[in-house]
Amino acid sequence: MFFKKYLVLVPGIILAVILYSLSQGFNNIIGIELLGYSKSPISTAMIAIILGIFLGNFFGVRRGFQKGLDFTKDYVLKLGIICLGIQLKPFEFLEFGKIAIPLIIICIISVLVVIKLLIKKFKIPTRMAYLISIGSTVCGTTAIIATAPVIKANKNEISYAIANITLFGILSMLLYPYFANIYFDGNSLFAGLFLGTSIHETSQVAAAGLIYDQQFNSPETLNIATITKLIRNTFLIIMIPLFAFLYNRGRTKEKSYSILNIFPYFVLGFVGMIIFRNIGDQFFISNTNTNWVETIELIKIISKIFLTMAMAAIGLSTNLKDIKDMGYKPFFVGFIAMATVGIVSIFTIGIYSKLFI
Repeated sequence: MFFKKYLVLVPGIILAVILYSLSQGFNNIIGIELLGYSKSPISTAMIAIILGIFLGNFFGVRRGFQKGLDFTKDYVLKLGIICLGIQLKPFEFLEFGKIAIPLIIICIISVLVVIKLLIKKFKIPTRMAYLISIGSTVCGTTAIIATAPVIKANKNEISYAIANITLFGILSMLLYPYFANIYFDGNSLFAGLFLGTSIHETSQVAAAGLIYDQQFNSPETLNIATITKLIRNTFLIIMIPLFAFLYNRGRTKEKSYSILNIFPYFVLGFVGMIIFRNIGDQFFISNTNTNWVETIELIKIISKIFLTMAMAAIGLSTNLKDIKDMGYKPFFVGFIAMATVGIVSIFTIGIYSKLFI
């Protein structure tokens, strides 16, 4: 009975693995062979969810796959988020933290306030607004799929929010490097801070930094943008419990309501992985332990695989007809969120330059 219970999950999990493999293959063909980059600037996860949506809507998904896909969307997703913590090294962030952290906080608060006002104006679903908010302010798709379970977002809301973030993230990835160079007059610090705070996805920030480096010969900008984005990613630890609290407040009886009932405990695993990484670095890096470096890289790869599998599963379960019924308003909100975080970032960096430079 035990094996039979879990055996039904296998077909859906295997299907998610296959879609991950196909997405990685397409990513390499498009980003490396066609565009000529040494590392593709296109997100494999983005391809996975688009491919999943295409296959799910044009060919359908058999019932025998659904339990495994649901398992992937829930538990494999959370494992991927936990493993994601291995790439964060907070002790390295002290150099830029005094600049980046206040900038990030200001950008987050600004977008949350603006979207709160837009919810009332356009009357879009609260869960959709929360997903777009956290995707715009923290770490794009990863933040969306990490927040979705704690606010009970449905698969169509998740897919719509990811499509929203992906569209505007790609636009900013392609345009912002050139804009930053002109606006900040080639200042690598300011350009890196801007790219790291105003672009949604970690992969998109890295791509934008790479474009900037290749076009304007500034590896410093790439490094600063990446570090700023990783600092920004750590705010996931704060924002997920906050959104869970805000969404669930008033939805249960006051006597029975408790933050413990909605707290996303996998976030503790995420924090634990950060601690594990830094403890390991202290013990092994000084001895140039290649096994430790290989372990870190392996966990990073596993994280990307798990997250991409989860997005493929979400795509396969998405009904485009339901998304169409949501209308244009959430996309307009996503555009405003992108514009807000960009403008606030520029304004705040401008103030910093006058006060401290």
